[in-house]
Amino acid sequence: MNNAIELISAYNVIDARLRVIYKGKGNLQFSDLVRRCAELNKTVQRYEEELMTLARLRNAIVHNSTREQIIAEPSDEFTALVRHISELLSAPPKLNTIKEKGATGISESATVEDAVLLISRTGYSNLPVYRSGRFIGMVNNRRLVKSLGEALERGEDMDKFLSMPCHKILRDDDFPRYYALLGQESTVQDAIDAFTANRKLLAVVITEHGLMGEPIVNILTAYDLTMLYGLLED
Repeated sequence: MNNAIELISAYNVIDARLRVIYKGKGNLQFSDLVRRCAELNKTVQRYEEELMTLARLRNAIVHNSTREQIIAEPSDEFTALVRHISELLSAPPKLNTIKEKGATGISESATVEDAVLLISRTGYSNLPVYRSGRFIGMVNNRRLVKSLGEALERGEDMDKFLSMPCHKILRDDDFPRYYALLGQESTVQDAIDAFTANRKLLAVVITEHGLMGEPIVNILTAYDLTMLYGLLED
């Protein structure tokens, strides 16, 4: 396969993926799709200039070539880059490719004091809570401070508060508000989209299948976004 044919094949794949990203809104030209999808997808944003060049080159080849002569033969380097972009858009890297950092957790029966000390020792601000090995929620430094403040306002005895089982400070609406739950087969782009969709998001929690109750495989915070963006550029 010569470079011109391979480039046009990759162009068609990219065009189809852009229409999926943009959710089929209108019959836009490729260049317009690139501009609009650059606001929605980090891979498109990263390679926006190259994709615009691809559009011009593809149009020149398709509209000005004849059976006897192809007007332009793309370089090996540019053809390889376009193929790489098409692969990133068609099959972005999955979360299971990210090195597991581990997730230090705590039993539901551990005390609030235990949770405070563990967060202090580890430096982790998000602490998974487990019941008989099943993940049931997340204690974070914000919830601890808020619960402590509420207890002080009620005039509660602090020793009693600190000795309370940590699961009692969990709130049902905390997890869906501040966390996203994804499976290992979800993509890096899915994780980025989760942070983009919810500015209050504290972390993306990764389990095997993205189900509550499963052991946590990894936890990604906003500090990991630079790494995630990099995976879409490699």
